Amino acid sequence: MSTLLYINAHPLDVHESFSAAVGERFLDAYRAANPSHPIARIDLYRADVPLLDADVLRGWNALRAGEPFDALAPETQRKLFRLGELVDGFLAADKYVFVSPMWNFSYPPAMKAYLDAVAVAGKTFQYTPQGPVGLVAGKALHIQASGGVYSEGPAAGHDFGHAHLAATLRFFGIADVRKLAIEGHAQHPERRDAIAEAALRAADELARNW
Repeated sequence: MSTLLYINAHPLDVHESFSAAVGERFLDAYRAANPSHPIARIDLYRADVPLLDADVLRGWNALRAGEPFDALAPETQRKLFRLGELVDGFLAADKYVFVSPMWNFSYPPAMKAYLDAVAVAGKTFQYTPQGPVGLVAGKALHIQASGGVYSEGPAAGHDFGHAHLAATLRFFGIADVRKLAIEGHAQHPERRDAIAEAALRAADELARNW
């Protein structure tokens, strides 16, 4: 039985965000098609996702040097424990849905913080004499909304957020990384409703066969 992890990186709700609305539509259709499959979710703008700051880096160094966990400062313990929870939650799934807007050619900083949190040697990947090897099986979908068009035309090639997300997931071992783009609603406001409706239909179709 598959477990789906839904990772939302938009601070607004379904009434204010194309990506959030399409993401929730995907979830509804997926639940209908797979009623027995567990679904977990994390809303990155409401979740505790520690940054890899001085506390975390020094804490890891102390643990590697043999210092016991309970000897670390309480705030360092809290951050390291939470990071462990995040990577364990990631590893408990085998289907991943990332939902985000495109901001300045990339995704929001909350998404980068989450990817940093789950990129852990020995957990999601490992180093070998032949190079790094991913340790995660499964597949992923990135639902992304952008006001402009980046799949073709003069801005093609500027979608660095999806490129980075896909590269990171493949580094983890997730070879099947798909994208559902909702694009052009600001560039072509006269087509705004049609763009949204097409994306919702695409979400339904993907969910039924995913």
